[in-house]
Amino acid sequence: MRRLLITNARLINEGTIRDADVLIKGERIEKIGGGIAAPDNAEVLDAAGLYLLPGMIDDQVHFREPGLTEKGDIATESAAAVAGGVTSFMDMPNVSPQTTTREALADKYRAAHGRARANYAFYLGATNRNIDEIRALCIDEACGIKVFMGASTGDMLVDDSDALEKIFADAPVIVVTHCEHSPTIRDNEARAKAEFGENVPMSEHPTIRSAAACLASSSTAVDLARRHGARLHVLHLTTALEMGLFSRARRHDKNITAEVCVHHLWFDESRYDELGARIKCNPSIKTAKDREALIAAVNDGRIDIIATDHAPHTAAEKNRTYFKAPAGLPLVQHALQTLFDLAKDGQISLETIVDRTSHAVADIFGIVDRGFVREGYFADLVLVDANRPYTVELSNLLYKVHWSPFEGHTFSSTIDTTLVNGNIAFRRGQLATEIAGQRLHFNRGR
Repeated sequence: MRRLLITNARLINEGTIRDADVLIKGERIEKIGGGIAAPDNAEVLDAAGLYLLPGMIDDQVHFREPGLTEKGDIATESAAAVAGGVTSFMDMPNVSPQTTTREALADKYRAAHGRARANYAFYLGATNRNIDEIRALCIDEACGIKVFMGASTGDMLVDDSDALEKIFADAPVIVVTHCEHSPTIRDNEARAKAEFGENVPMSEHPTIRSAAACLASSSTAVDLARRHGARLHVLHLTTALEMGLFSRARRHDKNITAEVCVHHLWFDESRYDELGARIKCNPSIKTAKDREALIAAVNDGRIDIIATDHAPHTAAEKNRTYFKAPAGLPLVQHALQTLFDLAKDGQISLETIVDRTSHAVADIFGIVDRGFVREGYFADLVLVDANRPYTVELSNLLYKVHWSPFEGHTFSSTIDTTLVNGNIAFRRGQLATEIAGQRLHFNRGR
């Protein structure tokens, strides 16, 4: 069985940073320690000067397959993911056909087998009418149930109050929500159209997709979860107002958890004039004060997970006017680098980055044997060079849509190497030929 020894690394894991060697046997970590002797025939990877951390588990991506593959697919976007240190992803159901039946869910798993460079799982999407499919779901069949409590890309809005009550009462696994109040948004759109016509400035997006719209919906989700005793994970929070809904308690002690995405930690509304629709996303990027409140909530434990909501659209689509340009942006290739830059600026610690991108995701979703650097766990690992700058250019983008909101930006760190299930998936700017991604497994239900 193949063995790989990583030596001289600075390991970030479970709240500490220390020097360590890691010996990998096959797919799993065999030994962690200092001065590990290389077994016969073992490959040795000298990680001197590099940080070693568990790979990012991205609990929210849109890889666009099936049906929307002009924007991305499992093969292309998982390649970008491993280049960014993302070793596992959970993909959303607003594709074509929508993943709202267990049969469609099984089809996606079959499509990913042998093509995903990172480990994978898929959500079952909720609708106003598929409660029987939700009730029949088994714990290891999906990573969770996605409920669009606000209209976004794709027509999957769940706005029937009786359907929502049943979903939260009967969901056998964690419920994850997109929270925006659609009636408020429609009123704001009408006011913007009356003022600007079809030429609404992109800078109006946080006014249209407002903080009030977010709070109204997320408050409803939290109330439903509390009344029904459901496990709830609220996705891509964007406002200071919403932070009062969430607890600083240890994640093992709470049923309601929260997520923020890297672009909401990085950008604020001052960037719309420069980037326009390239940073149009739902929920919207809002004020600098909102961004600061989100970072504070990451640091004090109210926000449990950092993800990407990777959602590519073609450049041609993004060049349309406000109402025609779709919401979403490609992010998986540069998520960890944005966080390392925030750490360099003193806004977040490296230990917190690892906790929120790996440990917390594994704990909250009940992912089996991943998310930590532990003996016996799968060797999903990333080496980061925090002293080697990296400039985002068209020539090094792996997204199928081939653009990024970070084009021209120089990050302070570089993703040196990514391992998936003990296999080198990406190293020094090159993808490996072997495709090593596996289906994720879960052991936690309601």
